[in-house]
Amino acid sequence: MTREELQTASEELRRASTAATDAERQRRLYDLSDQFATLAAADSGPDHGRLARHLNALNELRDGAGGDVTEHVDAAEAAITEYRETVDGV
Repeated sequence: MTREELQTASEELRRASTAATDAERQRRLYDLSDQFATLAAADSGPDHGRLARHLNALNELRDGAGGDVTEHVDAAEAAITEYRETVDGV
């Protein structure tokens, strides 16, 4: 079962990675993109804690990124937040 919001987040993070000029930021965004692609296709979805950790990482990566990177990270965050609203719990 594919979770569309998480797949969207993955795609946006891949775009952010491509737009990044800093090699470390580019690598981290790419890695997060892969993680969200895996989560989107997994048998069960991530819990609130895991999503919160990913959102914190995105906040760090957004700081000082500017331009297209920020735009794509914002779009990924919106998709993750939309998915998170469907997760039971906290």
